[in-house]
Amino acid sequence: MGRLLLVVRLVLGDLRRHPGPAALLVLSTLVATAVLSLGMSLPGATERLYLQTRAATAGPDVVVVAPGRSRAADAALRSLEDVPGVAARSRTYRTFFTEITTGGGAVRAAVLGADAEPGPIDRPLVTSGAWVRPGGVVVERGFAGALRLRVGDRVTVGGRSFPVVGVAVTAARMVYPWATMGGPDGGPSDRSGLVWLHERDTRALAGADVPAASLVYLRLRDPGATAAFRAVYHESHDPAVRLNAFTWPFIAHQGAVYLRDGQPILIVGGWLLSFMAVAGLSTLAAGRAAGQARRAGLLKVVGATPGLIAVVLLTEYLALALLADAAGLALTRLVAPLVVNPSGSLLTADAGPSGPIAAMTTVVAVGVAILTALAPAVRALRTDAVTTLAPAVGRPDHLVLLSRLAGLLPVPLLLGLRLVARRPGRALLHAGSAATTAVGLTVLLMVDAQPDQGWDFGGVTVADLMDDRSRLLLLGVTGAMAALAVVNTLTTTWTTVRESQATMAVARTLGATPGQVTAGLATAQLLPALPGALAGIPLGLFAQWFFGHQNTPQPVTPWVWLVPPALLLATAALAAVPARFAVRRPVAETLRAEAA
Repeated sequence: MGRLLLVVRLVLGDLRRHPGPAALLVLSTLVATAVLSLGMSLPGATERLYLQTRAATAGPDVVVVAPGRSRAADAALRSLEDVPGVAARSRTYRTFFTEITTGGGAVRAAVLGADAEPGPIDRPLVTSGAWVRPGGVVVERGFAGALRLRVGDRVTVGGRSFPVVGVAVTAARMVYPWATMGGPDGGPSDRSGLVWLHERDTRALAGADVPAASLVYLRLRDPGATAAFRAVYHESHDPAVRLNAFTWPFIAHQGAVYLRDGQPILIVGGWLLSFMAVAGLSTLAAGRAAGQARRAGLLKVVGATPGLIAVVLLTEYLALALLADAAGLALTRLVAPLVVNPSGSLLTADAGPSGPIAAMTTVVAVGVAILTALAPAVRALRTDAVTTLAPAVGRPDHLVLLSRLAGLLPVPLLLGLRLVARRPGRALLHAGSAATTAVGLTVLLMVDAQPDQGWDFGGVTVADLMDDRSRLLLLGVTGAMAALAVVNTLTTTWTTVRESQATMAVARTLGATPGQVTAGLATAQLLPALPGALAGIPLGLFAQWFFGHQNTPQPVTPWVWLVPPALLLATAALAAVPARFAVRRPVAETLRAEAA
């Protein structure tokens, strides 16, 4: 307990002295963890939500639809209860394919005749208002959200106005907007929404000869034997009547269509954000390496063992990484319902990341922390206490020819090249961060240049939820990349400023002006950012083609070529802020501090 208390006190003391680096570590890890866990949560997400909705609404195992309202269709549907494997059958329901009129215009809809008390198979769950009654209409939740309908609004069905008495969800239909399920003639169907009317109110539609279909809900003895049922029913039903059977796995799978484009955006974006987090945190750790080495030397002087020193140095990063991971998972649980259920047609109580996904993102967060802190910790342990407390200043080695050539360059470029040459690894990480940001911006601009394609509902065009959701996810991931790029640029410049204080002070004593020193520090960030920004353009175009090859090819938008200059201007502006603060310190004070 004594060792544990000591480690905790040392870690808390260091966090109080350096809150800024701790906040940057938490922010970077949180963003990467949240996007990565959200991306890994998408596979199978809609199926989990469908199963949850199916359990809450007593959903059927199979929905069988017959076109029309003929006696032959009714007889064919009734005969299904004799098919081997069928445990129960609902009564025959009628669906009418017509238009409903709202405040925004007329839209196509599937109007299902319902009972005041639902049967044992398919009991829609009312999420707002009440269930259907004579003179009232209930709207499926996804359809209601698209049309912005609420309880109390009025819609016109078959020339008669009805108040919206409720909003409900069901597992007996595909998610919005695929409520038609076969259409009136059993063939391809148009996009439409679902509404429920009392059976008595649908008689007017039947009398007006509105296109219709008949359907029954089936319960199987083995819910997993849907494939066997389809094979048997194809052989047993009357071939004169065209029956379409929709099994619950097929209905569940249809909801995953929404996530087809969003999954690669989040998964690839999560890994790219993880790389950017590692790049920024590695620079942050390198900037604190000298302080950590001195801290390790002090611990050695007072008798701390190498194991205890390693625990103290690594515990801080691990604790912050776990905190950021927990915050990222909590954020994912809040955002996931909006991402995995864009139609709003399913229940979302189980939309967050599962246990294995949480464990995997925790491993990633811990890995980021270890990659960040391991090298400085090992360096601090290998250095003896005397060297860490009184570091020796080595004379730099340089070639005379290169020095003469460098002397011909402008002062800002000379200072910038010197800083880049001293730490090429950091320059590569900064270039990679700039390239990642350029990739995200390029893909975002290419996708944004594509024309919006809405869903035609007859008289009203509703936004394409799949396209809108993909654009929103891409905007979110690109925004996270831009935020990390800003953090990384500030961190890299500030670290470079702290490490090169003596060098910049000497340059000022030799005649360099504060403006030239500021420009030199900014140039040290611009030099690696330039090739990274240029490389991000073709990489972004390839990524947009690779993940969107099923779409119609689009010409390259001219806005893409503004990405490199925009990134360079933003880098220069961000780098100038900490650089300008650095040159305000008097030269004599800087050299005196270095000599001490």
